[in-house]
Parts: sequence; structure tokens; C-alpha cells
Amino acid sequence: MNKLTKIGLSALAGSLVAFSAHAGSLSASGSASLTFSNGDDKSLTHEGNQWTMADSITFTGSGEMDNGMTVSVSYEVDNDETDAGDVLDTHGITLDTNGFGTIMFYGHGGDSAMSAIDDKTPNAYEESWDIITGADTDTLVNGLSGDNMFTYKSPDLGGATITVAYLNASDAVTDASYMDFSIVAKPEMIDGLEIGFGMGETEETTGTVIDDTAMYAKYTFGSVTVGYQMNESDGPTSATDLDFTAMGITYAVTDDFTIGYNTSESDKASDSDVQEATTIGASYTSGGITVGGAMNSVDNVGFDASADRDGYEFNISFAF
Repeated sequence: MNKLTKIGLSALAGSLVAFSAHAGSLSASGSASLTFSNGDDKSLTHEGNQWTMADSITFTGSGEMDNGMTVSVSYEVDNDETDAGDVLDTHGITLDTNGFGTIMFYGHGGDSAMSAIDDKTPNAYEESWDIITGADTDTLVNGLSGDNMFTYKSPDLGGATITVAYLNASDAVTDASYMDFSIVAKPEMIDGLEIGFGMGETEETTGTVIDDTAMYAKYTFGSVTVGYQMNESDGPTSATDLDFTAMGITYAVTDDFTIGYNTSESDKASDSDVQEATTIGASYTSGGITVGGAMNSVDNVGFDASADRDGYEFNISFAF
């Protein structure tokens, strides 16, 4: 081997070493989890095998820049994705500005400021409108979320945090760009109190502007947590006017065992039938095992007087 070749290979090896020293790495995490669920146990349709297991893996990585800011990325590989050739579920990039808040870009699966506070009432397992088939369709007031969404979350401002979300116009979600905001406060003078307020303006169809608001209060005293939620959509027609209220209470029997009761109502101005939902749930943790479940009951599912449904779900997960 001639000297020129040796010099070239040495330079290449040195550049590769320098590159690998700055390269980041992704760590993988998942969970061992089994779920047994029935979204409508009044149905006469054969449910089939109701057991499922967790089938996603999340890859995360982060690195600190010279200016003290931190960049992190997360990708969830999920077998539930049905689009041909698409195995990615929730994924996004987060920039921690080192004192000026965080900026997040969600390629898929992120919460907007409104959707993150759509129902903050306490429960021991899931919300009252969850689990039951169809109970979460057009019955909540939660703004908009979509692919390729930006959010900004402020640093702690004396016990308060402000979140702003922006979603560019997309025919698949909305005909106009969307922006919302929320503020969540935990006043230092009242230990255990948390209050939140959010507001957004949706325009999924051009010329049909809907004002969405959400507010809640939650208070923890000893082993008991209580909360109340009140959301509203106000649009140009009765079909777009929706009121949502929820209440919940949980009791920590021990540090490991919690029980809870939660209820909600969805009232659409164009329908005379109000959807009413309740749930009783519990969760128990022992070592690396968590067992939880709930029994839910919903009357007038989707504002249909003939659709009263009961359902239940049970989950056991293992931490490693």
C-alpha cells in the first residue's frame, strides 16, 4: 500500500471516529400488558376473542447542544396502524430551550392545547365516555389535533403553564389554519388545587366558525381528589352547539389501591337526547404489576335514544 493511500485511509478513519463521537442513539421501550375489553356487553353480536396485548415499541433519543438546549425525538412503532406500509404511530421532536419553554412538532399523535384538557376530572382507570363503542364520537369539546402540528409550552410562571398549539390548513382536518391555547395553574397559596382554561376557534368547513372553550377545577385533599369540567362549542347552527360537563372523585384507599367514580353529560342543541355516561373504576399496583379496570354505562350513545350500552375493560401490565 502506497503512502498516499495510507494517508487517505487514516483521514477517513479519523473522520468516522469524530462522527461517531457526536452521533446520538435511540433507546427502545415497551410494556408487557394484557387487556380484556367489551365495548357493548348488551350486543347480541358475537364478540370473538376479547383479549389483546400491547403491540407497540417506542424509540426515544436526546442530545444536548452547545448552547444548553436539548433536542429529543420519539417514534412509536405500532402494529395497530392500518395504512399500507405505515407502521409509525405517535412521533415527534421536542426542543427544550433551557429556560424559555419547550417547542414540539408532532408528525402524528400530539395533543393540542384544548385536547390535552378535554376532560381532566379524576378517574381510577378511564373516562366515563371511554370504553363504550361510539360514546366518544362527536360528544366532546376538544378543539382540533392533526398531523404536523406545532405546540409551545411555557416554563413555570409562578405556578401557571401556558400552552399554544398551531395546525396548518389541511383538507384532511380543517379548511383553515387552527390555533388554540390553554393555561393551567396550581396556585401555591392553595395546596392541592389545579385549575385550567382553554380556548380555540375551529373552521373544519370554510365559513363555519366554531368557538370552543374548556375549563376545569381539580382539588386533592389527603386521599381524596374531586374535579369538575365544563366545555362548550358555540357555532352558527344548532348542530354545532355542544355542551359537555363531567364530575369525578377518586379515593386512594392505600398508596397502591385507588377507586373512583366519574360521570359526564353531552348535550347537543340539535338533539333532544342527552348522552349520559358513568364509570366505576379501580387500580392496584404491587411491585412491578399494575391491575386496573372499569365498568362503564352510557345512555343515548351518540344522542340516540335507542342506544343504551354497558361495557367493561380489564388490564394487567408489568413494569421492568
